[in-house]
Amino acid sequence: MSQAAATTRFDAVLSRPADLHGEEGWAFVVLPKSVSDLFPRRGRTSMHGKIGGHPFHATLEPDGQLSHWFKLPETLMESAGVAAGTTVEFEIAPAPEEMEPPVPPELEKVLDASPPARATWDATTTIARIDWVHWIESAKQAKTRASRVADAGDMLAAGKKRVCCFDPSGFYSKSLKPPREAK
Repeated sequence: MSQAAATTRFDAVLSRPADLHGEEGWAFVVLPKSVSDLFPRRGRTSMHGKIGGHPFHATLEPDGQLSHWFKLPETLMESAGVAAGTTVEFEIAPAPEEMEPPVPPELEKVLDASPPARATWDATTTIARIDWVHWIESAKQAKTRASRVADAGDMLAAGKKRVCCFDPSGFYSKSLKPPREAK
């Protein structure tokens, strides 16, 4: 399928999250299932689009229902002249290439301390790195996250390029979902 054929338009309400997690104001959109189905993965994946004629790039997050949601930063909403609670037209498409995920600082330290782990990390695909980062970041507790970082270091140092036994869609564990909407 060509990139032009994969572009789709839809209307959605910009939802305000109940908890901003200490970040500046932002909103989120849950994709209609039919739109989400145009993307190559049920886990994290990259997209580009336009809102009010303003181009943007985003990482789609899994919603645990085999669909996706994404975050709209306040700066983008301001430049596009839109606000949470309003219905907005989007034009989106899968990104031609996945965006490289930001490496969590604690994993970066592990990679810096272990040349074999770094070599395996560098030899993996962007999709595999997205799944490694997603596995670490999806931990609900700090203790679990620290354990996953240590385990990732060990597995990567042993030459393992993919994290196993992790459902990046959240469908089977129901651990991944969009933010709770503010009332």
